Amino acid sequence: MSNVLSTGTSALMAFQRALSTVSHNVANINTPGYSRQRVDFATRNPTDYGYGYVGGGTKIADIHRVGDSLATSRLLDAGGELARLQQLSGLSNRVDSLVSNNATGISGMWSNFFDSVSALSSNAGSTAERENLLAQGNALATRFAQLDGEFDRLDREVDAGLQSAVGEINRLAAEIAQLNGKIGSSGGKAAPDLLDRRDLLVSQLVDYTGGTAVSQDGSTINVVTAGGQALVVGATASRLGIVSDPFQPGRQQLALESQGQQIRLDERALGGRAGGLLEFRSSVLDPALAELGRIAIGLGDAFNRAHAAGMDLYGQMGGAFFDLPSPAVNAHAGNAGNAVLQASLGDVGGLDGRNVVLRFDAGGWSATRADTGASVPLTGTGTAADPLRVNGVEIEVGGAPANGDRFLLQPTAGAAGAISVAITDPSRIAAASPVKVSADLANTGTGKPGKPAVDDASHPDLLTPATIEFIDGNQYTVDGAGPYAYTPGQTISANGWRMTLDGAPAAGDAFTVGPTGAGSSDNGNAALLANLDDARTLNGGTVSLNGAVAGLTTSVGSAARQAQYSAEAQQVIHDQAQAARDSVSGVNLDEEAADMLRLQQAYQAAAQIISTADTMFQSILNATRR
Repeated sequence: MSNVLSTGTSALMAFQRALSTVSHNVANINTPGYSRQRVDFATRNPTDYGYGYVGGGTKIADIHRVGDSLATSRLLDAGGELARLQQLSGLSNRVDSLVSNNATGISGMWSNFFDSVSALSSNAGSTAERENLLAQGNALATRFAQLDGEFDRLDREVDAGLQSAVGEINRLAAEIAQLNGKIGSSGGKAAPDLLDRRDLLVSQLVDYTGGTAVSQDGSTINVVTAGGQALVVGATASRLGIVSDPFQPGRQQLALESQGQQIRLDERALGGRAGGLLEFRSSVLDPALAELGRIAIGLGDAFNRAHAAGMDLYGQMGGAFFDLPSPAVNAHAGNAGNAVLQASLGDVGGLDGRNVVLRFDAGGWSATRADTGASVPLTGTGTAADPLRVNGVEIEVGGAPANGDRFLLQPTAGAAGAISVAITDPSRIAAASPVKVSADLANTGTGKPGKPAVDDASHPDLLTPATIEFIDGNQYTVDGAGPYAYTPGQTISANGWRMTLDGAPAAGDAFTVGPTGAGSSDNGNAALLANLDDARTLNGGTVSLNGAVAGLTTSVGSAARQAQYSAEAQQVIHDQAQAARDSVSGVNLDEEAADMLRLQQAYQAAAQIISTADTMFQSILNATRR
């Protein structure tokens, strides 16, 4: 009888605990990271009564999680990559919106500015058109500065995101290491819920850093980043910190804190959200900022050179229309020498906007791209007479550099925020050609002069009157110099100007080239300025300013779309990995309901065993009372 009671009691307790486990599964169906738990039953040790062994009932051998390590690993990998791409896509779309939207981009103001130049070319003497050109120039410069400022705010947002990520990474790593210690000391009997908690934290950590988790000794888990940096090893957690960029103290970088030292992490050493922030800054934000500056510099330089070749209403040659900043050169924080590098624009057509690292070693300079490390052609010695020349920039070296000293050259980054209109007086706009041509009234030929063009506005004799006199239809002199051979339609040039004649000049015909003078309503230079947006001045004379503006919009839009497509594809991969994990570890209500019904019936049967034992016991008691 006691065996019956013991057997029934063991079954009752085992089924009760199994029902509690099923209830626990149902209760946590919406708990993130929860893995379904399963009860394993085993028989209790039987008793030998001589005639044979009599079973002792049942017991719970183990309560363990149901899981697939490969499915969990795939989910970790997919989650870290998804976090990286979503971060990259979200920020890239914001840059795309800034550049492509007419309310925030430069395209609208760009068109308005050149429309105002065209309007001035149609009415060069109008004060209203001159005022409008200055207003549109200021509006365009303001828009450049606004867009540059938005890019700068995004850069600061990346820094703030990195600071926040570092705090979470350190917290998660420390907690995972602490759980590793508890689980490792449990002798392989850790609570399933504790294991789920650790897996959830590992998943959250990988979302920030990318990478994966590796099981060690079957109990603890090591977590490494996408670049192979160990964040958690057993019960020890590494710490990340924030350090200043050695070239740009206002910009922050990530560093691994080890033995009192901070080791800067390459941007490729992290995935996840932190990696997405760093990749956005290096592959989308910095190139867009540099290209915006290159467009501003290209516009300002081309417009200034053309404007300097015209004459204003005061009869003076045009000066700079835009004030342009010089390229920035920042010294590395660890430089030992006292060299100071001053950069200036050289060949704007050679500007590519990419940042360059200049390094001094063994008495000479070398240049490499800051993003890839690829070598960049460099000429010159760095003196005033022979400056260093790299990518359209000229650099003069002052002071004494030490071996190993490095400098970061930023040819165009931030330039868009510093461009401004240099003049305030509308009469200073050089809309007129500086020289004009007149034919002698006594000419007998049919030659008619066209508008002269200026090739060298700095020529000292540009405004000096000059007389072109034809000896016959095939020869001419310039202020008595010559004779020079002439064929109909050929270009005649001197003193920095050039011109052509329509028709056929006769012997004795004369033409006078002289300064336009003050108060002229001539529109020769304004007409040239109006067409500068289509002039191929960038990329060695292969890309126009309009093409560069369109190229900026296209490149940013392409990067944003690529990141979005990649994020959408990764979302599908992640969902599939999540479904694969849930198919094994997730709670299925139908299955749990069936288990609960089965265990309930078993529990009731066990209770009936106890009831039977009680009846047997009462029967014995009743028999002894007689």
